[in-house]
This record gives sequence, C-alpha cells and structure tokens, in this order.
Amino acid sequence: MKPRARIIATLGPASRDESTIRRLMQAGMNVARINFSHGNHDEHAELIKRIRKISNAINHPTAILLDLQGPKIRVGELGKGKATLVSGETLTITTKAISGDEKKISVDYDDLPNSVQPGHRILLDDGKIELTVKTIGTDTVETEIITGGILKPHKGVNIPGGDLSIQAFTEKDLEDLKFGLEQGGDLIALSFVRSANDIGHLRQTIAKVAPESADIPIIAKLERPEAIDNLREIMQAADGVMVARGDLGVEISPETVPVVQKRIIEMANQHGRVVITATQMLESMISSPRPTRAEASDVANAIFDGTDAVMLSGETAVGKYPVETVKMMASIISQSETHMQEWGHIEIKFDDDLPHDNARYITLAAKALAQDKDVTAIAVFTQSGRTARLMSKARPDVPILAFTPIQNTYQRLSLYWGVIPTLIPHAESVEKMLAHVEAGMIRATSLKPGQEVIIIAGFPIGTKGPANFTLLHTIRQR
Repeated sequence: MKPRARIIATLGPASRDESTIRRLMQAGMNVARINFSHGNHDEHAELIKRIRKISNAINHPTAILLDLQGPKIRVGELGKGKATLVSGETLTITTKAISGDEKKISVDYDDLPNSVQPGHRILLDDGKIELTVKTIGTDTVETEIITGGILKPHKGVNIPGGDLSIQAFTEKDLEDLKFGLEQGGDLIALSFVRSANDIGHLRQTIAKVAPESADIPIIAKLERPEAIDNLREIMQAADGVMVARGDLGVEISPETVPVVQKRIIEMANQHGRVVITATQMLESMISSPRPTRAEASDVANAIFDGTDAVMLSGETAVGKYPVETVKMMASIISQSETHMQEWGHIEIKFDDDLPHDNARYITLAAKALAQDKDVTAIAVFTQSGRTARLMSKARPDVPILAFTPIQNTYQRLSLYWGVIPTLIPHAESVEKMLAHVEAGMIRATSLKPGQEVIIIAGFPIGTKGPANFTLLHTIRQR
C-alpha cells in the first residue's frame, strides 16, 4: 500500500544529482525542500530545474517547498578557531565584532543587552552550551557558564524567554523569496513566526513583489514559545504549520515537545490546515543504513496523531543513505496506516472559526457517503486546491483523486494527505468532467466499470469558487 501521509525530503549535497532525485521520487518523496539556509541562488536554480525535469519525465507530481532562513543569531569569529568553555567560569558576550576566546565572544545581535534580564538563559550550538545572565552593560552581557563545551564560530544562539526585537522576515529572506517565486516554487515556509502578523506581512510582501503568486500557500514554522502562545491565530492566518521540533526543543523544555506536537497536530486538523512534523525523525540514518527503534516509533506516532506530512532534513541533504531513508520512511508510514483503526487518534471535527462555506460540509458529507455507500474513490475538481485539502483533512478511507487544469495547483496537491493529483484539460461541462474522471481514475486506481465514485465540484463547471455539489457516479464501460 502506498503511503497516504506525505514525505518531504530536503535536497542538498547528497541528493542534488539527477539520478538521486529520480530515485528519491520513486522511493516516495512527494515534496522537495529547498533550504535557503544553505547554498546559493545558482545552485538552487539548477536544483529546481532538475526537480521539474525529472518530475515531468516520470509523471510524479512533486511540490517544491521554499524554506526561508529567517533571522539567525550567531556567534562571531574565534581567534583559535574554537573556544573551550568551562562550567562555572564567566563568559562575556559583546555585540561588537571581535575575535573571541574562552573569556569573551561576540554575537551578531546588537540589541542583546535590551533583550535579556539577569537570570535568563542563553544557549549556544543548539543548546549544547548553556549560560546564565549575571549582569548587563551597554553592549555586553556577562554570563556564568552552566554547561560548558567546545564552541566553534558561527554557531547558533538561542535566548529562551528573551524579548527579541528581531523581525521574522529579513532582507535575505526577501531576496530568496523573489528568487524562489521567479523559479516557480510551490509553497513557502516562514521561519521565526511569533504571531499572525508575521504571516500577514509575508502575504503583503508577496502581493507586492510577485502578485501572480499571491495565492501561494504559506507554512508557518513553529519554533518559538510565542508561536505556541498564539497558535490559534497563526493557524487561522497560515495555510499550514510545521512542528519544527529542533528549535522548539531548544526554546522550550524537551519533555514538553511531544505534548506540544500533539496539540499542534490536533488544532491543525480542526482548522483544516496542513501540518508537517519535522526534525530528527530518522536522524541516525545520516550515517546508518537503518533507523533506531525509537525513531521508527516517533514517525509512527506522528502518523497515528494525524500529521499530514513528515519531513527529512540532514538525512537526505547530507546523509550517506538519502534514498534508503525515504524508502524506510515510506515503509514506516505504510505499516502505521494499516493500523490506524487500532491506534489512530484523529477526531475529524472542524473548528467553528472556519468559514461556513459549502466546501466544508460537502467534504464531510462525501466521507460519510463513501462509508455508507461503499464507493471506490472520491474525485475532487479544484482550481486552487482548497477543496482537495479539506477532503484530505476529512480522512476518508478511499482514495482521493484531485483533478485540476492549473499546473501550480497540480504540483501543490502533492503535499496533501492521501491526494493523487491529476492534471487535466479545462472542463466546461458535466460530460467532459465525467470523461476526465473516468480516464484518470482508471489510470491511477484499479477501478472497473460498474463501480461507484463520488465526484465533488463547483457549479457551473469550470468556474472558480467553492465546491457546491456532489455527484454519485457509476463508472461506465468504455
């Protein structure tokens, strides 16, 4: 059985050649992630070109996720290339550019003294090194080293609980956004989201710099404690969310991350939003051909909780076994999905804050009809992809085939749980629509004449607007 949850794979040095990209798609990659924290525009342009070429060649629709870097606070240069920080010693952090050592280091965040208070924690290198703020100067912060270690230049700095005066959207993000939209990216992931205002700002920016891409779905990366505090409003503003467990696990206590993950997935499902579970899912496969048992359980539990997609980062970008990792991910998903009735914890109950349009009720009715009437599949005609997304969130037991005449929508549909995208000519009548359904379903499934399918579309046929009718159709002898 093919996985219904989607697999996002980050492409990088280990997976950028055509042969590997092809094998990743054949192994089950549905979305290719371009990480703007690494590489340059020339490299990314060539990579996007390869993805499109191979996707078209093997008829495997693949969405491209443009992951914006967002603001990063980093350690400055170190005189000896590294510094050994000893627990109990004092370390001064300055906002001035210096060549640091064991006693004093610099960071590239000018407002650090105004963002912390005595007693605040400062974490270096993904939390491996922990400091506590003692005193604050004009451009310095004096800290005590709580957990020491070897620090290297340009490592990340996290300030849990700090009042950071950093914008979620940087000048680098703007340049990367313009480039990515010019290259035809399908989805945007925004880092450092703290409130719905961050999503609104990005939408306004896209409308200004690339109005033809104004409808591109935005995925809010949930990395900050403020995002969890403002989860409902972010959920309403974004098209989807990503549980970015790496940064989140540094900013909040690690033991609370599993609970927060479950809460995010549940709320995303209630709001009809896509939810991606990310970071360290099969991390041991960066260097090992097999995952740990704990990693396999982690992926399975995300599936049982109702995530739409699971994401691989270093495993496929720089790991030794990128293709094997995607195969393993697909295998774990498939095995988990065969046991959803036993262990799944998904309650389909759309939140009352959702717009009360026809599409919301029609998708739930189609799921109920599919169960009661024992139909073979559900076909959705969609222009923007929204009806397909809502049908996906309803989690029917039968395949969902989404038909669209729009290339961008066709690619974006690859992110939605259980959806099989099909690109079709524009249909202007019910008869033409039914012909497309029958041809597409026979190609993509094991449908036979005489079997029944549910068709969801908007009327008049071919017009843009929410779905407003459902048709029970019997496949005819061709």
